[in-house]
Formats: sequence, structure tokens, C-alpha cells
Amino acid sequence: QLVESGGGLVQAGGSLRLSCVASGRTLSTPTMGWFRQAPEKEREFVAVISGTGRTTRYTDAVKGRFTISRDNAKNTVNLQMNSLKIEDTAVYYCAAAPVVSSRASAFDSWGQGTQVTVSS
Repeated sequence: QLVESGGGLVQAGGSLRLSCVASGRTLSTPTMGWFRQAPEKEREFVAVISGTGRTTRYTDAVKGRFTISRDNAKNTVNLQMNSLKIEDTAVYYCAAAPVVSSRASAFDSWGQGTQVTVSS
């Protein structure tokens, strides 16, 4: 089970840190990713990190602003979001996959999501 936390309301230009804790499984092996879904839009890839943490990928829209990291000892994956923009408003989901991918179909475990709202 994956459980996200850290969402909330923040002004544009602010920061939030999302966390995803895995219970009942270890994170040492699977790739972990963050996706987001804005109202009336499809779920989109945000960032992914390999099991070792050595490989990371980001969607162009968040490069230089978001940082994905993981602590396998704590079974936790984080998404540090800086310089937030109104268009970052969405429900953010963490997910686990057996391979590094930006495709949602590659991820077989999903959290319930946490709302991030960026205001002007």
C-alpha cells in the first residue's frame, strides 16, 4: 500500500514537499514515480526514480523546480516542489513499477492521491 501526504494550498512561487510511504512492502527494488491529474485532464507523468536512486527523469514542465528522492531504509519517496505555478494544481499520485518508465501503464501499484492547490 502506498500512502501520499504533504499536499495542501500554497501561493504561486511557494514550495511543498510530498511524501509517499510504502506499507507492507519494501521500496528497495521497484521504480517509484509521481503522476498528477488536474480537473478534466488526463493523468500525466511528473517524475520517476529508479530503485537505487541513481536514475531520475522529469517531465519538461517541472525540470529545475521539482526533485524526486527516495529513502529505502524508511520506505519513503519524496517530491520536493519549488517555484510552484498555478498550473501545478492537481491531485498527485505516487506509484510503483518494476522498471523505469514514464508511462502510467507500467506502474502496478498506486496511492490514493494528495491534493496540491497553487493560488495566485
